[in-house]
Amino acid sequence: MSTPHAIGHIDAGGHRAKSESYRPTPNVGWRRFWDRELDHYPVTRSRYLYLGLAAVAAILLYYEFYVQAAVTPAILRDFGMTFPFFVFMIAAGNGIGALASLGAGLTDRWGRANMVVYGLAITGLLILFGLPNAPNLWVYAVMYTALAVVEGAMLVAIPALVRDFSPQIGRGSAMAFYAMGPVIGMLTVTEVSSNTLSHLTAWQDQYIICGIVGLVFFVIAFFGMRELSPQLRDQVMVSEIDQKLVEARASGIDVEKMTKSPWHTMAKRDILVPSIGIAVFLLVYYTLIAFLVPFMSSIFGYTQQQANALGNWMWIFNAGALIVAGVVSDRLLVRKPIIAIGIVMTVVSTILLATHTTHAGTDYYTFVWILSMLAVGMGLVFTAWLAAFSETIEARNPALTATGLGLWGLVLRFAVAGSFVVLPFVVTSMTPLIDHGTQMQAIQAKYPVQVATFGAVDPATLAQLQADRGNQAALGKAVTEISTTFHVTPAVATQRLIAASQLPPADLNYLNAYGGQVQKALSVAPQEWQRWWWACVGAAALMLPTIFLLKGKWNPRSARKVEQEHEHMVEAELAKLRSAA
Repeated sequence: MSTPHAIGHIDAGGHRAKSESYRPTPNVGWRRFWDRELDHYPVTRSRYLYLGLAAVAAILLYYEFYVQAAVTPAILRDFGMTFPFFVFMIAAGNGIGALASLGAGLTDRWGRANMVVYGLAITGLLILFGLPNAPNLWVYAVMYTALAVVEGAMLVAIPALVRDFSPQIGRGSAMAFYAMGPVIGMLTVTEVSSNTLSHLTAWQDQYIICGIVGLVFFVIAFFGMRELSPQLRDQVMVSEIDQKLVEARASGIDVEKMTKSPWHTMAKRDILVPSIGIAVFLLVYYTLIAFLVPFMSSIFGYTQQQANALGNWMWIFNAGALIVAGVVSDRLLVRKPIIAIGIVMTVVSTILLATHTTHAGTDYYTFVWILSMLAVGMGLVFTAWLAAFSETIEARNPALTATGLGLWGLVLRFAVAGSFVVLPFVVTSMTPLIDHGTQMQAIQAKYPVQVATFGAVDPATLAQLQADRGNQAALGKAVTEISTTFHVTPAVATQRLIAASQLPPADLNYLNAYGGQVQKALSVAPQEWQRWWWACVGAAALMLPTIFLLKGKWNPRSARKVEQEHEHMVEAELAKLRSAA
């Protein structure tokens, strides 16, 4: 929590308040749908309503941003899109979105609500009309990038709104509901797709459903979303008892002066280093968001349904941990111990994930508890960190909240883009498995014996036979390899080879062209993924020392003492105002 004197730099005497000179232009007619500012701090019920709208906006945003994950194989197939193209498209979107996050710092001057409201309109239109009607992969990539740009801006604007409507005592709980946006968004994707893909087979249908929901909520947000005026949001509000003091001081706020030199003010060690810390910490999170299904299917042979069920376990536990972290950190008035506990849990569970990656016999429920513990650790960290980081920004300058969050968004999105660029070079097996694995599985399901026979033959031998079916040396080597693998006589091995060669030409050509690549990828995938998980372990551990740069106490007793001092200060300031009135 910030120390009480963080409020004192703003018109500490409060004498200008009695003139009540702060009177914004009334919002009447259609003006209220652009000028959404509130000139008084809202009562508790209204404040919860505005916080709720911001939280639902986050859920809808990430439902729209993640809906692609439900139908990625179909998109790749329909557009003839290779996996590297797909990954670099995501990386490019996040990279450009990072610049949008930085630009969203301008909402310190222009306000946040309109960026959220009209951002929802743009994303809804892109999802409903743009992406599902893209004629080719390049148009699709451009529209996805546009979606990522809007997401990058709203990544800053939404938590800035949450900060504005949540005093520091209660900030953890408020940030928890915002942080649940990506989690509930992902759960919504899996729930909707699992109940509709069986009868709505076109991938575009998932976008249409999502786009309709998004535009419906845009209408709700258009009429309901509000924000605090600059004079109110540019102050620190520690608890609800500050309300009268904050409103009284509003007339003395020089918005232009307080928002001057934003990047110079915020580009400091206690803002940048924790931003880097959380960005690298979340490396494992973004990997699981994008690649949990191909990871589990390629190494452990899980079906898409089984892998998605693992994801459901993980995101449910993550959502619970987000709420627990917010409530507990508000109750104890400290964030740092919860962040530290979450980091340790994340490191330990990622180590377990890495060590089990090379054990093909690991059972399903072992992964349930490993991934659930990992999700709890990440949830504890993110809620407590986001609350502490917002308080660190306020300690520097509460009028530049969006600027500080914009720097965080810039670092975070660049980290995500970088990880998506690097991952295919570390886990090289993903490209052949994703590009050709699905078709190989379909052929194998239809012709299991024939595919198993070809799998026993060295790829170089198969290539020789494909070039010249009468190559006696290659035939003899293939028969020997089949005989050795299946422990059958050469005569039986020859019959199996003849039967396998009778596959339909298209399937046989596909096996000859890609079977060796897929087989090799399957053999190296566990070791490659294990190296990536170890990198995630190191990245998570690197966050630990950055906690010390954040604002706030480690000891609940010390934090409680600071809160009491703040309450006494507020009472004294209000007494001065009453005596001067």
